[in-house]
Amino acid sequence: MPQRLSDVPMADLIPETRDWNNGLGIDLESWIGCTGGFEQAIGYGVLFWPEFLEMDGCVFFAGVAETNYRDWMQHTGGDKRAVETVLNHRHITDLFSGQGAQPSRHQVLYLGRLLREIWGVKLASDFPQRRFVVSFPENGSEDLLDHVVTFYQAGEA
Repeated sequence: MPQRLSDVPMADLIPETRDWNNGLGIDLESWIGCTGGFEQAIGYGVLFWPEFLEMDGCVFFAGVAETNYRDWMQHTGGDKRAVETVLNHRHITDLFSGQGAQPSRHQVLYLGRLLREIWGVKLASDFPQRRFVVSFPENGSEDLLDHVVTFYQAGEA
């Protein structure tokens, strides 16, 4: 299984692109121009370049409720790293659960790796004085529901 984002051919990730132009295919930028929309691009922007908030020394995706944070702090015995990990986790397959289509393993791994890289850059940009771990384990689980990306602070939160 390829480890770098560029190791997977885009036509393998988006097989539909092979069918365009009477089977000659289409490049991704052209395909996006034909099938995408401004609303989708804006929505994906929130996923790929999210807003974060600080709460009690922790960093979370914007929108985490303080009551949820307090509940998890109690549940974990005050382990801020554990709370950041759980409240910041995203199951890759849940991101598009309304579509009904089943993603391929290649698609899930690609998107997880991409989010891991982008969120790492965004966190470093927004919090240059802190170190974060952005985790996307690829431990070989065959169940695509098991593929989760999350982040937490590397040091004491």
